[in-house]
Amino acid sequence: MEIRTIKNDEEMRIMSERINAFLTAHADELDNLKPEDAEELELMSLVLGAYEDKRFHFPEPDPIDFIKFMMEQKRLKVKDIAPCFGTASRAYEVLNRKRNLTLAMIKKLHVALGCPADALIEA
Repeated sequence: MEIRTIKNDEEMRIMSERINAFLTAHADELDNLKPEDAEELELMSLVLGAYEDKRFHFPEPDPIDFIKFMMEQKRLKVKDIAPCFGTASRAYEVLNRKRNLTLAMIKKLHVALGCPADALIEA
């Protein structure tokens, strides 16, 4: 098992193929891999992920845009998540960027929307 860092897109393609081949070869035993096989898969995934993170950097979403996206995905209306803000009018103020999110709102939205709290915090 020789795993090296990825330096270009061709090496990324080769590693992706290697991971796919590994998954195909071990399809029946993925829940019970031998420790050395589990380590190999983890290392390949970490190396590929590190290259993808470096190569394909995406900016963090705006928290308000993220809330609106999650509402759309879950088919929620403002009245459905208003308790996270305290009142419906406060929810509209936040969603219209007239009021900032508070830590309490973020905690409630994290639970209500089932999303990572860090996506709701501005950097």
